[in-house]
Amino acid sequence: MRKELLQGNEAVVRAAINSGCNFFAGYPITPSSEIAHGMAELLPRYGGVFVQMEDELASISAAIGAALAGAKAMTATSGPGFSLMQESIGYAAITETPIVIFDVMRAGPSTGIPTAPSQGDVLQAKHGSHGDYPVVVFAPATVEDSYYITEEAFRVAEEHRLPVIVLSDEIIGHMRESVILPPLKSEEEFRVRAGVEPRLGVGLRKHTTGLVYDETGMPTTEAAEYERLLRRLMAKLADESLLRYKTENAEDAEILFVAYGSTYRSVRKAVRILREESVKAGLFKLETLNPLPERALRKAAENAERIIVPEMNMGQMVKEVQAILCDREVSGISFFAELITPEELVKAVVEVVE
Repeated sequence: MRKELLQGNEAVVRAAINSGCNFFAGYPITPSSEIAHGMAELLPRYGGVFVQMEDELASISAAIGAALAGAKAMTATSGPGFSLMQESIGYAAITETPIVIFDVMRAGPSTGIPTAPSQGDVLQAKHGSHGDYPVVVFAPATVEDSYYITEEAFRVAEEHRLPVIVLSDEIIGHMRESVILPPLKSEEEFRVRAGVEPRLGVGLRKHTTGLVYDETGMPTTEAAEYERLLRRLMAKLADESLLRYKTENAEDAEILFVAYGSTYRSVRKAVRILREESVKAGLFKLETLNPLPERALRKAAENAERIIVPEMNMGQMVKEVQAILCDREVSGISFFAELITPEELVKAVVEVVE
């Protein structure tokens, strides 16, 4: 493998192809459009199918239909389109349809600032559809992450038969980094990897419905069957192999940053600066946003006097961290439409320490 200068969205396309993705349905939207462009170029060459739909409602519906018919399917969008997909995400969850959904976040709400980064879709990704349903949410922070987390998203979707959402953002999607990644598979390797049997069960037909159903797959209104279904679906999130995270200098940290996505990049540099100034700072990097690695986070925060959660929103993940570390001082730092600098983070910490 050799070094390449690669964009985050380009890394996603390569990882999807290498994972055997053979169906993509989407609608162009900044800042995710490069994913659709890349899939439109490559999928026909690899024997797959690319469909540009009329909107995001149709896009996710087509991807779900393809997945139910046996394809490895994905779609990609940004905030406004992601909002349109929410009901269908719930449908994919209750029908146990393996599908990968990329949301390259931008500033919102509504049309917002299409070319500006944001982390405003975190709670929507976890709770955007109605009812109780399982969904796994990952968050890359680098171009390299974009590749390997995409591979993981396809693995998890297939293994657990549920929708997997990857929350990237404008910075990660558009920046270029020098990386060493697996090359694009040959067309022959792709066809071997993508050779999946149809998923509609055995026999002539299988009933698939968004209604609550019993063990035969047929609709039911029985409360006991409803509870049994929900508990079985939600139990998928109990698998600890879903939990991706990294710690840096957390063992003796008196100040612990909890970061995810592109914010991690500034926090990592800030921790190095603070360490040079004899401030015991550490970092807990979240790569899985749902389910959260609660036990690992508690362990990392054991010696910390203060926990700081910087994010590009009004404070979405900080509330989740506060609920987990309810006996600690947890505060958030909000910034908007641009990445906070390491120096600004250092200043915020030093002012409190002094």
